[in-house]
Amino acid sequence: MAEIRWTPQASDDLEAIAKFISLDSPNYAAIFIVNVLNAVEQLETFPDSGRIVPELNTNSIREIILGNYRIVCRTQYTSVEIMTVYHSARLLTPDST
Repeated sequence: MAEIRWTPQASDDLEAIAKFISLDSPNYAAIFIVNVLNAVEQLETFPDSGRIVPELNTNSIREIILGNYRIVCRTQYTSVEIMTVYHSARLLTPDST
């Protein structure tokens, strides 16, 4: 099983998205967080799940698409590092990760 690690960037991203969603619906914000955590949890067992991020084309950097959001992670030997969570309308740039 892979260990899941959240970067400060990814934690901040998730919090900011939840705050934004909660402006319209605190209930949907809570559901969104649960859905993200469930999607990330699958990486413990299947660390290479998700697709290779097209902008980077590197096998160790993958993403899970969840609705309109991209959860970008880096797979390492025995761990998966969640790098960022952001809206899919934005392109991934080096300063995003």
